[in-house]
Amino acid sequence: MYQLEEKIWFWLLLVIPVIVVLFLVLQLWKRHAQRKFTNKLILKRLSPNRSLFKPILKLVVLCLAFACLSIALVNPKIGTKLETIKRQGVDIVFAVDVSKSMLAEDIAPNRLEKSKQLVTQIVNNLASDRVGIIAYAAKAFPQLPITTDYAAAKMFLQSMNTDMLSSQGTAIDEAIQLAKTYYDDEEQTNRVLIIISDGEDHNNIAANVAEEASEEGIKIFTIGVGSAKGAPIPIKRNGIVLNYKKDNTGETVITKLNEETLISIADEANGQYINGNNTNDVVETIREILNKMDKKEFEAKEFAEYKDQYQWFLGLGIFFLCIDIFLLERKTAWLRRLNLFNENL
Repeated sequence: MYQLEEKIWFWLLLVIPVIVVLFLVLQLWKRHAQRKFTNKLILKRLSPNRSLFKPILKLVVLCLAFACLSIALVNPKIGTKLETIKRQGVDIVFAVDVSKSMLAEDIAPNRLEKSKQLVTQIVNNLASDRVGIIAYAAKAFPQLPITTDYAAAKMFLQSMNTDMLSSQGTAIDEAIQLAKTYYDDEEQTNRVLIIISDGEDHNNIAANVAEEASEEGIKIFTIGVGSAKGAPIPIKRNGIVLNYKKDNTGETVITKLNEETLISIADEANGQYINGNNTNDVVETIREILNKMDKKEFEAKEFAEYKDQYQWFLGLGIFFLCIDIFLLERKTAWLRRLNLFNENL
C-alpha cells in the first residue's frame, strides 16, 4: 500500500516537455546558423570531436533528473505493515434528506447545509465508532459504506446536494430499508441510524418500516431541521434567487418542519427525536446517547508504519544532474575509437 503526500508537485513534470521543445528549437537554430557559416565537410574538419549522440544523451539524463526530483517532492510513502487493530464502538449510519424542500432557508444557511454541519460536528466528536452515509429523496442512495475513515465521511458529506438524485420527493422508509444492509450481521455491533430531515414523508409508511428495523436491533434517532412556520423553496441560479417553487395552482409552496413524523419514527425504533436548530445541543445529546450504549469490539485492518521514499528519488535526481553536468558534448576518446555510431563516415 502506498500514499502520495503532495500530489500537486506532479505538475512539475510539465517542465520535461518544455525542455524537449527548447532542445529541438536550439538544435534547429544551431543547424541553420552552421549552414550559413560553412558547409558540413568543413564544419566536420573544424570540430572533429563534435558528437551527434551526446546532446541527446544529456537531454535524456536531464529529463530523468527532473522526473526523479518531481517524484521526490510528491514524497511517496509505502505501508510496511498491515495491522489488525481492535476497536470498540457503535455502527452509526447517517441518512441525510437531499430533497428540494431541504433548500428552504428558514434555518441558516438552509436546511441541507445545516444538516451537513450537524453530521460533521457529530463525527468530529466520535472516537472509534464506525460511520456510514446515505442520501435520500424519493429514493435512497448509498453514499459511503461503514468505515472508520472520518475524513472520507466528511468529504462525501460535503459533496451531497439536492441535484444528486433525479427522483424528487421524500421517502424516509427507503432510507431505513437501505440502512439495514449497512450493518455487519456477523459482528452484531450496536446499530444506530440517525435520520436528518425536515420530516416531510410522501409515503407515510416510515413508522412501520422503523418498527421492523427495531426488531433487527437498529435504534433510530431523528433530527429535525427547519421551523414549524416554514419557508418557500427557492429556485436559484449562480446563487441568485430567480423564483420560488409553486404548486399546480400557481401558489408558492411553503415547506414546514413535520416533527410529528420524525417523533413517530423514533418512538417505533426505541430512539429519540432531537430538534436540530441548536448544533451544540444536538451534538451533546448524541454524545450522551452513544456513551450510554455498550461498545462492541470489532477489528479494523489498517496499514501502519508508512515510510517516506522520497530520499531514493532525490538521490537519483542528484545523480542524474551530476551526470548531466560532467557529461561533455564532445566525443569521448575511447568511444571515438570504437565508432559505434559511424560518426566518422
